[in-house]
Amino acid sequence: MRALSCETYAEPEALRVVERPDPVPAAGEVLIHVHAAGVNYPDALMVMGQYQVRPPLPFTPGAEAAGTVAAVGDGVTHLRTGQRVVAFTGTGAFATHVIAPAGAVMPLPEGIDLGVAASLPLAYGTSMHALTDRARLHSGETLLVLGAAGGVGLAAVMIGKALGARVIAGVSSAAKGEVAREHGADEVIDYAAEPLRDRLRDLTAGRGPDVIFDPVGDALTEPAFRSIAWGGRYLVVGFAGGEIPRLPLNLPLLKGASVVGVFWGEFARRDPHANARNLRQLASWVEDGTVRPLVSERYPLERGAQALRALLERRVTGKVVLVPS
Repeated sequence: MRALSCETYAEPEALRVVERPDPVPAAGEVLIHVHAAGVNYPDALMVMGQYQVRPPLPFTPGAEAAGTVAAVGDGVTHLRTGQRVVAFTGTGAFATHVIAPAGAVMPLPEGIDLGVAASLPLAYGTSMHALTDRARLHSGETLLVLGAAGGVGLAAVMIGKALGARVIAGVSSAAKGEVAREHGADEVIDYAAEPLRDRLRDLTAGRGPDVIFDPVGDALTEPAFRSIAWGGRYLVVGFAGGEIPRLPLNLPLLKGASVVGVFWGEFARRDPHANARNLRQLASWVEDGTVRPLVSERYPLERGAQALRALLERRVTGKVVLVPS
């Protein structure tokens, strides 16, 4: 098999394509022939040694894959060779073949494109977990999504609409605002061109959003939190803006608001049945067109470093995937 190998913690450009023997699934495992692998911000951090998980070197990055079952290990009865599947792998997906625990592999309906499916587990799984399990977003509430044209942000826009919320998309350019509108955002704030708090006050008649979905952090966190509605829920999803913010704790007190952490990977590990339920709902929404994932570019394996660099420089709208074959 061919794989993108990380042999030292460094910038993505240090990655290289290598040949390795095809892996063999052990009991309870599945070997997947990878047709597409989702590219995510944590992949880039992991390659640079800056993520909370540091795999032993060398390793192949890539946390999610879609493809067909190539082989199954002993005890695997719900999957068969040739079946179309999507899986959360943690690492290893940037390759022509990857091993995954059978419990992390979900069969796919025939109508879902494998490139689209590869974008579902992490970005859409994170957004689904955040909005349904952590925020308990209700129909009729107002949701503010920061970084709304990125992978998890755009997923949150669409899932928020599917749940019946009014969605305000926070973006860093007019072009990204158009992407958010095309995927369901009711209102757009270009926080590079206008004050976030002032515009939120106008759009919510001074009340503020009920739920704030924040994968950006950095300088946006405090002004966004100062705008939250009474009893609001602030979802801490990530820090793509670079700096981990320090929020004055008098603000949650004054707003009667909650700061809610979102760690989808640990949730999926601890409660795989709830995660599978979320992914089944997502697949159903994709199949009927309620959720329309945007895969903006597909890179060959040899250009994996360029895909990660585009993510780090926040030049990606929606999701990008690697096509190893």
